[in-house]
Amino acid sequence: MEESRRSFLKLGGLCALGIGALPVVDALGKTDLPKVMNDPKALVGKRWAMVVDMKKCWEKGKPGCKDCSLACHVTHNVPEIGNVKEEVKWLWTEPFENAFPGQESHFMPGNMNEKPFMVLCNHCAQAPCVRVCPTQATFKRPDGITMMDFHRCIGCRYCMAGCPFGARSFNWKDPRNYIKTELNMTFPTRERGVVEKCNFCDERLAVGKLPACVEACKDGCLRFGDLEDPNSEVRKILASQFTIRRKPELGTDPSVFYII
Repeated sequence: MEESRRSFLKLGGLCALGIGALPVVDALGKTDLPKVMNDPKALVGKRWAMVVDMKKCWEKGKPGCKDCSLACHVTHNVPEIGNVKEEVKWLWTEPFENAFPGQESHFMPGNMNEKPFMVLCNHCAQAPCVRVCPTQATFKRPDGITMMDFHRCIGCRYCMAGCPFGARSFNWKDPRNYIKTELNMTFPTRERGVVEKCNFCDERLAVGKLPACVEACKDGCLRFGDLEDPNSEVRKILASQFTIRRKPELGTDPSVFYII
């Protein structure tokens, strides 16, 4: 009992001196704390990128196919608000004139101006959303993924104003009331007043899995890999086929490429 009392007083004295939690533990001789270990199966890259083969999607995909967007939204507990002005979207479609403004033409083949294009966060190398976020809730990972820390987001929406692709959504309502699918307990739900967007499935990469949209697309319309690896699948595709990116003139250097 006396020993316990002395340990308690010792701990209290150390804390009163303003010594952090780890030095306190060290002072008490308890240094065998568990350390966070990376999963050995985790996918590692220097700059993750995606190639969207819209030509293959139109040719082989089912009319109105939404396998990729459904997989994405189910995996990340994306709500279905049912209101265009308040909708939350991670992966969706836009007509050519919206996806690639200024690049449309009346002479484009196959009525391309009328076809839907899958769009998402471009995970730009020079992401303006990161620069304008006052709390660093939006930040860049070393592997190029533009992340959102839901807990640090204060809902100022500066990132939405800074993003030139409309890839971010604001939760005007409590999104948890609008999740129509079975709740995925492995991914956090959000609160009202928080911004969200595609995260390239960083939580899946961490355990050795490809993004949910890539895995769900059975026709191979989506390809994912390391842009800095010359032997990666995306680099081989980019070397063999012509691709375009959204709004390249802005200098954000998007990591999503399109085959059209």
